[in-house]
This record gives sequence, C-alpha cells and structure tokens, in this order.
Amino acid sequence: MGFEQEALQSLRDTVHGNKSAMWHQVEGAGKGEPFVLRHLLKHGTQTPSRLAEALHASSGRISALLGSMEKKGYVTRKIDDHDRRNILVSLTPKGTAQAEHDRDDIDSVVRWIFSQMGERRTREFVDLAQEFMTYMSVCKPGAPRPTAEEVNKAFAVKREQDDKQQILDK
Repeated sequence: MGFEQEALQSLRDTVHGNKSAMWHQVEGAGKGEPFVLRHLLKHGTQTPSRLAEALHASSGRISALLGSMEKKGYVTRKIDDHDRRNILVSLTPKGTAQAEHDRDDIDSVVRWIFSQMGERRTREFVDLAQEFMTYMSVCKPGAPRPTAEEVNKAFAVKREQDDKQQILDK
C-alpha cells in the first residue's frame, strides 16, 4: 500500500471514527436550520429558491425548514413588494442572535484548539488545508484527473483571492 492509500485510510478513520459532540455541531452547521441561519446572516434576505440552491435541497425541504424556523421566531417570510410572485425570507433579531451565537460558539472552540496546537502548527495546518481544498476544487468524482494546466489555474485563482484579501485586510 502506497503512502497515498495509507493517508486516505487514516483520514477516513479520523473523520469517521472520532466524531465528537463538537464535530456533530460543526457538521450540522452545514445543513438544516443552522445553515439557513448562517446563510441569511452572511447574505441577507433571500428567496426560498436561492436558499434551496445554496443548501442543495428541494423546495419542499426548504419550505418545511422555513415553517419550523418561523414558528421559533428566527425568520419572517413576506411577499416581495417589487415582484409579488416572490417570497422574501429575512432573519428576525432573534434569528440573528441565534446565528451569531452558533457562529461564535464554534469559533471559540476552534480558536481554543488552535491555541493548543500553537501558532506554527496552526499556520501549517491552515496552509495545508487550503492547498488540499484547492486540489479538491478541480477534482470531480468519475471524471479524469485534472491536467497540470487546470491545477496551475486553480492555484493562480487562489493566489489572486489571497492577494485581494490581503489588500482588504490592510
């Protein structure tokens, strides 16, 4: 077995075998109510169809989620004044507070983990994770592996994004 297969198996074992309560919370943030709260917090008012697209969910699933969230007082749905065929979904102050609480809670734990790892190892981890995700961005299951040109282009785009972010951070 080559190092690639060993690394893949180790990664699988780590991800699937050590699911802590924290991991379940992070994983849950990528679907359902936590995802909708986070998405609305980041992107503002949305139509249900845009939420369905972002969540990769059916309109029925989004409708059920929004109904539940509306009952909890997290969102409101209203008819678009400019196009009465559209419904607009917005966070309420309670929904905003919940989304910010969820985000801050996860962020606090991850910052603590990074403090335990130390600055050097954290920076290495983040750099490697970004590199890994850049490679992932050009791979599609069942498709031929990307060419060197496609990989180089993906890394060039990543460098451009990083450069723009550095300018914004200044």
